[in-house]
Amino acid sequence: MRLINPKLYAIPFLLLTGYSIFADGGGAQKSNDNWKPDIPKTWVDAEIAELELPLADPIGSPKHVSAEYYYRIPVRPIYKSYPVYAPRHQPPGYIDRLKRQEPEIVWGKDKNDIEHAPPLMTEADWIRAGEIVFDAATIYDGVTTAAEVREPDWYSKTGVLLTRDGVMPFYRYVIREKGKLELGGLACMSCHTRVMPDGATLKGAQGNFAFDRVRAYASRTGRFTPAEVRAIERGLFAASWLRPDPNARLDQMSVDQIYTAQDEIPPGVLARRRSSLFFPTQIPDLIGVKDRRHLDRTGLQRHRSIVDMMRYAALNQGADDLASYDGFFPVDSPQFRTLPEPNDLRVGGRYSDEQLYALALYVYSLRPPPNPNKFDALAQRGQKVFDQQGCAMCHTPPLYTNNKLTPVDGFIVPEDYKRKYDILPMSVGTDPNLALKTRRGTGYYKVPSLIGVWYRGPFEHSGSVATLEDWFDAKRLDDDYEPTGFKGYVKTRAVEGHEFGLRLSPEDKRALIAFLKTL
Repeated sequence: MRLINPKLYAIPFLLLTGYSIFADGGGAQKSNDNWKPDIPKTWVDAEIAELELPLADPIGSPKHVSAEYYYRIPVRPIYKSYPVYAPRHQPPGYIDRLKRQEPEIVWGKDKNDIEHAPPLMTEADWIRAGEIVFDAATIYDGVTTAAEVREPDWYSKTGVLLTRDGVMPFYRYVIREKGKLELGGLACMSCHTRVMPDGATLKGAQGNFAFDRVRAYASRTGRFTPAEVRAIERGLFAASWLRPDPNARLDQMSVDQIYTAQDEIPPGVLARRRSSLFFPTQIPDLIGVKDRRHLDRTGLQRHRSIVDMMRYAALNQGADDLASYDGFFPVDSPQFRTLPEPNDLRVGGRYSDEQLYALALYVYSLRPPPNPNKFDALAQRGQKVFDQQGCAMCHTPPLYTNNKLTPVDGFIVPEDYKRKYDILPMSVGTDPNLALKTRRGTGYYKVPSLIGVWYRGPFEHSGSVATLEDWFDAKRLDDDYEPTGFKGYVKTRAVEGHEFGLRLSPEDKRALIAFLKTL
């Protein structure tokens, strides 16, 4: 089988884009010496088959690879990595020092088949090891290269944010061969790291890396040919069983128009695989995910125990590209017709069960930063408004979500689904496109938690509004409204749905927002 350009197959492996209410966390307990967790098996055929909700049109629901295939995929080694400094912030001699470093595997087998691993004696050790996995690259010099992030033009053209120390925290340098510096990307941290207004970083949050603008930059500078650009978009987004084809307009667009559409997707929003360039998704906040019963904006995956989080990580770091979607195989770019052998370079490797378990423990351990918003008299009034308006019916304290799914307009819930899934029998009128016209489209949106809205944004499933104040602005329902977040392929459009709170007095709105920011 002839392999395609590795730049091309790197892109579709995009992202790792409720637990305390569940079992004991797969053995989690207080830290002690010689802590031996009971690590569950990530890939079990019968359980994988029931993991995701059926898609709105179930003919397109993925048929995932077998456990036999999955466990023949090589485990990728995790190498020691190093910070990326923006050009004017880089310490003198930094790159030269890195090039003198020997390659170092921190978790996995080396070329001599010798196993390396971090300390794993206590629960705290496992959580620290999980952060190593969270930061671990899955591709090298893929969308962006080590040379590009040392150029001022890359930052000025993409708008990528920096920490107060001048670090670009979404990628890291990796040395797999002495003297050769590569940029490690598409780690969990690439999408789930947020640069805060004061320049601090918040791991696990709704990230604010300008991912799609970076993709546009790479293509404009010739990293991908026009044919590769179109193949990448098809691999990421095609839902060929749907009629009319929601991605058909991509074939009518010039590559410059595709780049412009990518530029229009703001930080905090992502055209992640299985979504759409036209219907992207708000990047989820992983802080508090331990308490959420559904993962993805569309509630695509159920979350019942720690092994479900492990499976979510495995799927979103490439395993769902191996599935068949009504005969469409995203991994087989540009043909999309067959499943390659597990050791084919396009498959890209996997995490071990131990690494996935450590990663899930780390994600579950994440905590929000101190909230600067005080519960003052205005917030107290806002809490009364919250209660009087019946907000708690869906955003139920203390989680501020009822952990249910709400169907979108145009989707008829099958009778057996009403018994099998936790569905709220009402629609709030939200734009249904992501839920009906993508490979993540289940026909539902999950009821989101309001905890942490003070540090998140933009809001709504596609990130159409930048702030809570914008969300409670009744003008967003008008067709001539210009969204303050993701705009889409038009300048003005209504941001539909969830009309609760829009008719409050200005004073009550201000109070309600003040209360929400204390959560």
